[in-house]
Amino acid sequence: MALDLVRLQEHVHGHVGWLAAATLVHPAILLRRVNRRAHVSVALAVAVVTLAAAMGVAMYTRYRDSLRQPIFAGSAAVGYLFERKEHLAFGAVALAWAGGASYAASSWAADELRRPLRVAAHRAFVAAALFASASALLGTIVAAYKTF
Repeated sequence: MALDLVRLQEHVHGHVGWLAAATLVHPAILLRRVNRRAHVSVALAVAVVTLAAAMGVAMYTRYRDSLRQPIFAGSAAVGYLFERKEHLAFGAVALAWAGGASYAASSWAADELRRPLRVAAHRAFVAAALFASASALLGTIVAAYKTF
């Protein structure tokens, strides 16, 4: 049996997606305390969710060309789950970057802005973790239905 690189990439993307969901939970927990330093946690969470997204984008053309139509033909509901998964994943990435930017900005902000920026970072990471978890779950359901 030959090694199918697209299938391998799909599996790694799925595992990295679940890892991204888990790593986004960490800064969400740490940043509950406004004065807590979480540089490494924030950076890793943003990096891992960005990696998962980049892997998904790299596979998208192959997905669209070979899987999208058969999935929708077999089950429109599963096809729409994948569409929702993409939207949630985009939201997770955007919120993670917003949380990272808010956290970073709080380091240089004036005293009266530091707390609101940290609160915004915490909330962004909570939402990003929820979006990423939902996206990973939907991706797993779709992959169990049809894969490369």
